[in-house]
Amino acid sequence: MAKKKTYDSEFCGSLPLNYINVVQSYGYLLVLDQVSFHILQLSENCTDLFQEDFHEITGKELGKFADVEQLKDLQRRFAGRSKEKIPLTLNISGRRLLALAHFKDALIILEIEGADQPVERSFTNVYEEVKYAMAAIEAAETIEDASRAAVHELRKITGFDGVMMYRFDEDWNGKVIAEEKEGDLEHYLGHTFPASDVPKQARELYLKNSYRLIPDREYLPVRLYPVINPVINAFIDLSDCNLRGVAAVHLEYLKNMNVDASMSIRVIYNNTLWGLIACHHQTPHYLNFELCSVCELVSSVISNRITAILNKDVFERERELQRQQTGLIAQVYAAQDVLAGLMPEQGIHFMTAFRATGAIAVYQGIYHVTGDVPEKDTVENLMLWLQNKNTDGVFSTDQLPELFDEIVPFTAIASGLMAIPIDKDRGDYLLAFRPEVVQTINWGGDPGKTINFDPDGTKYHPRASFKIWKEQVYQTAEAWNKQELDTAENLRAFIYEFKTKQANYN
Repeated sequence: MAKKKTYDSEFCGSLPLNYINVVQSYGYLLVLDQVSFHILQLSENCTDLFQEDFHEITGKELGKFADVEQLKDLQRRFAGRSKEKIPLTLNISGRRLLALAHFKDALIILEIEGADQPVERSFTNVYEEVKYAMAAIEAAETIEDASRAAVHELRKITGFDGVMMYRFDEDWNGKVIAEEKEGDLEHYLGHTFPASDVPKQARELYLKNSYRLIPDREYLPVRLYPVINPVINAFIDLSDCNLRGVAAVHLEYLKNMNVDASMSIRVIYNNTLWGLIACHHQTPHYLNFELCSVCELVSSVISNRITAILNKDVFERERELQRQQTGLIAQVYAAQDVLAGLMPEQGIHFMTAFRATGAIAVYQGIYHVTGDVPEKDTVENLMLWLQNKNTDGVFSTDQLPELFDEIVPFTAIASGLMAIPIDKDRGDYLLAFRPEVVQTINWGGDPGKTINFDPDGTKYHPRASFKIWKEQVYQTAEAWNKQELDTAENLRAFIYEFKTKQANYN
């Protein structure tokens, strides 16, 4: 194709995933009044938990069925001070069960594990299980090594047939950067999945949940009773509940991948979702709350390691740009001339400082060219186009042909542009060009067929095939990063200050 497309789906991103009002069947959900501990809502399978019809349980105090002193103690310590889920053990109807407590403004949400809790392991036992995983991840020096270590260790810990890790690009497409699989699972290393596979609303939910477990895609959804919460008079928000039910389209997606059980674990960088680790199994595969907590810990470890590696790269790039910026400013002062200082025959050059392959400076009637640039008539029209844009700051794009069609004949050398206005009204600019970088994207299935509607438009389905689908992307350049744009903005401010001083002096 001629230009880069985005594949995020507004339709998928608008689905109310957090108000789905059903839960998965591997556990029980209770909604309590935070003061009285009366049961306001419960999942209908709680009949099995309490040995009493779920219709008769609502309105009763939880203390009639379980010792709630530990829950009350946790409430005193954490209510209003923690947004995290707090684990505890409850004895209900003779069963010892692990639960997770969410303390809300007026409510307590309890997620109770369906399986009886085995003999509780010591902290040392649990820590030993993850120690090697932590050490392997923290020893990694590159994103690739850290990703491979995380995938390997998580597969050992969880026992899933396959684990893969992908990172999101600026358009929220996810590229698989590490994987480890066995059996008949497809291999996707190097493949890219379109943004619509993890739509906006789902991505936002990962900021509230470290993981998402679906032990059996064939589970029967369990409804909440009553449907409307009597305190808030609305559906209960299940955003941070692990038991939250799964949208039918996602279950069909897993089926098309030949997957019966899945777990997704987040990777966070700078408080944003950087990537996901996807665990798949070809048969139902349940992880208890304790093992999920181990995965939550590994999520934090890999997120911290990715953050450290990326921050080191950013620091080194910022340090180099600072050195280049300082040198350029010193050259301008030494020459007492903007062009002579920024585009000297020897020394630090504006073009190379910003990793461009062509540069043009138009200043006080002087037109100065370095490297590969479009012809002069096209550049003059480009500057007129820039003058008509409502911006006085630095302008940048990695897809100039899409915005300014006159540049198309010069795509090979000018697909990327960074423009620093010296005097916008007079048409004085510093321009840096980057060449076209032709990309071949190996999509995991046709990204244009992520959602398919039935002929009557009443139902929709995910794509059925994840076979490699190649796409050629032209007319794009390497993007200008934040550090480069910040440095360019600093240079723009300096040039303005230098010009003002010169005018006042003269």
